[in-house]
Amino acid sequence: MGRRAVAALLIVLLVILHAQLWMGRGSIPDVNHLRQSLEAQQAANLAARQTNERLQAEVRDLQEGLEMVEEKARMELGMVKPNEVLVQITK
Repeated sequence: MGRRAVAALLIVLLVILHAQLWMGRGSIPDVNHLRQSLEAQQAANLAARQTNERLQAEVRDLQEGLEMVEEKARMELGMVKPNEVLVQITK
């Protein structure tokens, strides 16, 4: 009788551990979901980092010289200098 009880107890423990592996916190599907979330967040962080670097370079250019300001005024606002003729070439 004692051997059957020990065997039954071990089988019950095995079933509980197996259930925890597939359905509990830290289960295989849960870990896969967390990995996918991590990869998506890392991609978003990389995109944000690249945007930040581009903006930092633009800020440095604006702080160091007026060439960038002049270029932005020409391109975005269509401004021209006095006695200057604007010529646009379309492709």
